[in-house]
Amino acid sequence: MTEDIHTFGDGRLGVSVRLHGAELCGLRADGRDLLWGGHEPWRRQAPVLFPIVGRLVDDTARIDGQNYHMTQHGFARDSEFRWIASDETGCRLELVDTPQTRQMFPFAFSLVIEYRVAEGRLTVDYCVTNPDATRVLPASLGAHPAFVWPLAPSVAKDRHVIEFDQPEPENVRRLNGGLLLPESFPTPITGRVLHLDESLFAQDALILDRPRSRGVTYRIPDGPGLRLTWEGFAQLGIWMKPGGDFICIEPWYGLASPVGFTGEFSTRPGVFHLQPGQEWRASWQVGCI
Repeated sequence: MTEDIHTFGDGRLGVSVRLHGAELCGLRADGRDLLWGGHEPWRRQAPVLFPIVGRLVDDTARIDGQNYHMTQHGFARDSEFRWIASDETGCRLELVDTPQTRQMFPFAFSLVIEYRVAEGRLTVDYCVTNPDATRVLPASLGAHPAFVWPLAPSVAKDRHVIEFDQPEPENVRRLNGGLLLPESFPTPITGRVLHLDESLFAQDALILDRPRSRGVTYRIPDGPGLRLTWEGFAQLGIWMKPGGDFICIEPWYGLASPVGFTGEFSTRPGVFHLQPGQEWRASWQVGCI
């Protein structure tokens, strides 16, 4: 472990986590990098989205009648966490409110993230706690891991698929300028299978706001792949940035503000509300198949 990055594993899966943003920054198996490298055109790898998922209208949160400036996906991804624990199979980190965070989000909170590897599988656990004795904490949280695409250099991108555990016939949601459009759109998922193509993301992310599945397999048909499952999250985003060799598979509890939204922050779609002393938990897992 260095001061800034902790590397661990179980002999089958190797993982690195960065203190800054508590960001997953390495995922390796059989000598292969499975996580995007974090260079141009997108210099992140797996940011933590908190206390919002997506954008706010005018990057402004209306809280108790006052306006607070907060940029896309919130501030956790650019914050300094602290190490709580670290060992050969994982680590735990925490972010708490500060005078700086309260200028953007005037609430007390604790966000603890634990990474743990066992039997060739990484589990990422999140726990948000409201330490305020009198005030409700409204927030959202999302994961944003970027996996390499293609999985093998010799395989074309359009040969990759995402297979859902359940059929996903419902319409999907889309964004305009990072904000949620009011209408829904026919899903590109056929039954349980999404055939990946960069053109799917020409208009930003593909959003399943009510997915039936709680797991997907990202793979080359009849070839290697990754199995990703989640618990506690309500939505799923799938995204890539044009020109990038990655695909983000993103369990969320939260959505971008709808176009034209002017209401209180606590009434945004996808916000959980924690009573004093209450906690919210969610997790996701990934491993090779």
